[in-house]
Amino acid sequence: MKTPTKWIIGILVAVIILILWWIGIYNSLISLDEGVKTQWAQVENQYQRRADLIPNLIATVEGARDFEADTQAKIAELRTQSTQIKQSLASGNLNPSSLNELSGRMDSVLSGLNIVVEAYPDLKATENFLALQSQLEGTENRIATERGRYNEIVKAFNIKIKRIPSKWVANSLGYEEKDLFEADEGSSEVPVVDFS
Repeated sequence: MKTPTKWIIGILVAVIILILWWIGIYNSLISLDEGVKTQWAQVENQYQRRADLIPNLIATVEGARDFEADTQAKIAELRTQSTQIKQSLASGNLNPSSLNELSGRMDSVLSGLNIVVEAYPDLKATENFLALQSQLEGTENRIATERGRYNEIVKAFNIKIKRIPSKWVANSLGYEEKDLFEADEGSSEVPVVDFS
């Protein structure tokens, strides 16, 4: 083989290696860029989960709380009336219509309850509030996890486009540094909890 042919083959091999190297970097940049987009979509997915879930949970807890408060009030009222009737029975001043009215009211209140009538029925509002608190905490933890994953993939992307030789390929393709997730201004302040 003549020397000029060796040079031409050598140059062609170098160009092919350079093209393959460029394609490899290009493909890795595409993968990282899509990873950043996908991870941000996961953050938004968790935001949407929170927006869908929390109002429904709050409405459920409020409904249960209101039902239990109403039930407690009705039971207290019936106990008061029952005590008055017992006193009327003891004094001999029993009015049959009062007894029938009380019986009807007790039936209507107790038929709406799926509990065993005790001195103090086992109501669930506290458990519902604890479940709501657990869901709120879990939702915020999921969001924080996805934000952390987003920052990790952005970090990997930003490192890739800053390192040589990837920097040259990234610049030729117009890739720019991605922004990390940042908290809103003032969110580092401890929130005040006021139950007054």
